[in-house]
Amino acid sequence: MTKQFIISAPNSNAGKTTITLGLLRLIKRKNIEIQPFKVGPDYIDPKFHELACGKVGVNLDLFMMSQQDINNNLSHYGKKADINCIEGVMGLFDGAKKDSGSTAELAKKLKTPVILVVDAKAVAYSVAPLIQGFINFDTDVKIIGVIFNRVGSERHYRMLKEACDDINVNCFGYLANLKNIEIPSRHLGLNIQQIEKFDVIIDEIATELEKTLDWNAILEISKKVEPILTSTHKTVASKNITFAIAKDEAFNFIYPHNINAMKQLGEVIFFSPIHDSEIPKCDFIFLPGGYPESYLKELSSNTSMLKSIKTFAENNGQVYAECGGMMYLGKAVISEENKSFKMVNYFDFESTIANKKLHLGYRTTITNNHIFKGHEFHYSSLQNDNETTINATVLNARDSKTDTKIHKKNKVIGSYIHHYFGTPEILLQLINQLNNDI
Repeated sequence: MTKQFIISAPNSNAGKTTITLGLLRLIKRKNIEIQPFKVGPDYIDPKFHELACGKVGVNLDLFMMSQQDINNNLSHYGKKADINCIEGVMGLFDGAKKDSGSTAELAKKLKTPVILVVDAKAVAYSVAPLIQGFINFDTDVKIIGVIFNRVGSERHYRMLKEACDDINVNCFGYLANLKNIEIPSRHLGLNIQQIEKFDVIIDEIATELEKTLDWNAILEISKKVEPILTSTHKTVASKNITFAIAKDEAFNFIYPHNINAMKQLGEVIFFSPIHDSEIPKCDFIFLPGGYPESYLKELSSNTSMLKSIKTFAENNGQVYAECGGMMYLGKAVISEENKSFKMVNYFDFESTIANKKLHLGYRTTITNNHIFKGHEFHYSSLQNDNETTINATVLNARDSKTDTKIHKKNKVIGSYIHHYFGTPEILLQLINQLNNDI
């Protein structure tokens, strides 16, 4: 039976990703099959997970996914694993609205124990009331112990462990406060090549943790997780659709669930808007988000690819584009230096990353026929926007209307929202929306 545990923290930037990556690498070294998961909609941490243990981190998101979806994904991706390691999001109880969608809520629904990562850089015995407060705040959330991050010395650790002993909390160990080994804050400008540079750092973290962390105790106590009962979606007949997904340095924000849904409806092939000269033969193009702003010159100079995509779209081809993919379909992208780079020139707008402004949050898109869940995270904005839109209401996590638009022309849809369509049923709804009139 697969075991699992959740790694969380009292707050963001406490070091839960650093500890998670080191632990993933350490357990992999022991030839134990470990499958990473990530709470929330983030695309970056799952890429680090894959770097650490060779398996992509799979998102588990209570806002975008049903409980059945989450259980099915745990079963599907964790079926060959000995351990499921679930990295939390933000602080343990931080959700879209109070603790709704938080790591704590997921822990309760999955009946999975939580390990709390505590930043100990500027604290000693005072960790006792902090930890005890988290344990007592919601007793349905089972916190089984702590790992301390940024510990100054063995003496410092003894003081921290004494605090844990006095409140009867397991202390699994610590990571020393070593320079140049922590994983930096992630952001949209961090590309794949930069991520790969952290491989040696993850190795160093794992080596340090092997000295100071009782990882065997973590695996032992994780045995107490109750098994998750999964149910399967109703079978959807294959539609024999050929899906072409843009995937390269510029476009790589892709939920594995979405790819899996496509595979259940047909064939999935990948292509590169940077390196390939034209799109492959297909029925449906998916242009995901990523880092187009980091490759504007390369994308703009590949004129044969630009023409290929535009011709496909103009000839009633089905295209779904989100965030960076939508920007790529516009007339041009304006760089931070205010330089314009021509793009596909299908949608009647430009996008700019000059004068950055953060747009962030969960989104619910309500159309006449369907409801789609997703997440918006970008610094760019549209300008000279004369494109047609779908008659849709887009709400945030607190059910307030947003000004996010869903653009549609012919059978092409584009928006800033990264939508979840991780089941064949939801994907068929998206395809139906593409084929419907505005």
